[in-house]
Amino acid sequence: MKIKNRLSLYFALIGSGVLLVVLFSIYFSFYSFIRADFYTHLKDRADVAAQLYLEADEITPDSLSQVRKRYLKNLPGEVVRLYDSRNSAAFIPDVQQSWDNKTIEAVRKRGYLQYYNLNRQVVGIYYKDNQGNFVILVSATDIEGYHRLEIMLNTIIVLFFVVGAMLFLMSRWLAEKALSPINKVVDQMQLIKATNLNVRVDEGNGKDELSELARNFNRLLAHLENAFELQKTYVANASHELRTPITSIIGEVEFALSKERTLLENEKTLQLVLEESERLRDTISGLMELAQVDMDYTAAELTPVRMDELLWDIHEFWTNKYGFDSFKVNILNLPSDQSLLNIAANRQLMFIALNNLIGNAFKFSDQKTVTCNFYADQFLIRLQVIDSGIGIPDEDISKVLKSFYRSYNARNFAGTGIGLFVTQKIVQLFNGTLHIQSAEGSGTTITTEFLHHS
Repeated sequence: MKIKNRLSLYFALIGSGVLLVVLFSIYFSFYSFIRADFYTHLKDRADVAAQLYLEADEITPDSLSQVRKRYLKNLPGEVVRLYDSRNSAAFIPDVQQSWDNKTIEAVRKRGYLQYYNLNRQVVGIYYKDNQGNFVILVSATDIEGYHRLEIMLNTIIVLFFVVGAMLFLMSRWLAEKALSPINKVVDQMQLIKATNLNVRVDEGNGKDELSELARNFNRLLAHLENAFELQKTYVANASHELRTPITSIIGEVEFALSKERTLLENEKTLQLVLEESERLRDTISGLMELAQVDMDYTAAELTPVRMDELLWDIHEFWTNKYGFDSFKVNILNLPSDQSLLNIAANRQLMFIALNNLIGNAFKFSDQKTVTCNFYADQFLIRLQVIDSGIGIPDEDISKVLKSFYRSYNARNFAGTGIGLFVTQKIVQLFNGTLHIQSAEGSGTTITTEFLHHS
């Protein structure tokens, strides 16, 4: 069953249940009122009987006439009996003995009695008079009251089914209206395939659960897109990057073995083999790093990572390697709330990302001093890695973030062109951004920012 049908059914059932309780509460209240009112009429009949048969000698003829006129209008199936102290019928014969001695004695003992028996209501009173003490019992059937209750019950049943149907139709309309944005999101989701993971669903402008669902789905898509891209990059480039140096090594060795060579020529060949072997080693290391990042990327366990502490750990690593003052850290701002220094990330991956940035800065500036500016407030955490190296040509700034791409002025330096690509993917994984500012010959500034999500 679809959600909109289920919601409509639940809403209709709950609404109908509440309506049923309310209607039957009204019905039973009305039922109790009618029964109590009829008991009152029966008591009035008992009082009238007392006036007619016991007090007639003590009132004026006009009053007696009024009493009799009132008494002449009988209730449906009305039975009136008066019993003396011997429980014998007085004034009105009781051939069939309408009430037994037990009931008569109960009235005499309690003074007043009312009960319901076989669709008839009964009222009994104990009346003391100068002629003696009498028990007066009156019973009748409230036909008019039952008729009203029957009409009311039929009205309630019809009203219940009509309102129940209206509730279902209204709830279905409301469910369709409320779930229509979900249908739009589902339609957009169905368009997303493995070949177009860059497509995103519309998150809307609201802050409701649907917008949160769309945002989380888009984050999942971004994660999958990056993971797929990492895997595709690894597969696409591994064979090419490994084949090139191996082919060069094989060619040089085969050429060297094809004829006798001088010592100088052999040294030259060995030098070329060494260079290609080192290139092969760097390529394999880069591919292994890419494979490790890919594995961690698809199953990264997120924990709070204190970014300033991580930066000081990296500072210690590079200080031990290149000496004091080789890597400077400037703390520009720190928030009063230390929890704002944390981001949800994987510490090992973040270490790789930042270490790649700083390692590149040292490499392309010939180990000159590298500076990192750290800024954090209630909105974001920003790290700027600044070097005074060879810089990046304008036309290559957007290209260096691609895997295995190297600018022409960087090809004399050891490396594979994987570092920045891996770094960007890791930063994106943890909802960060990476920006490059550089000019050829004037150094490079790479900025990473992580926003705090409320």
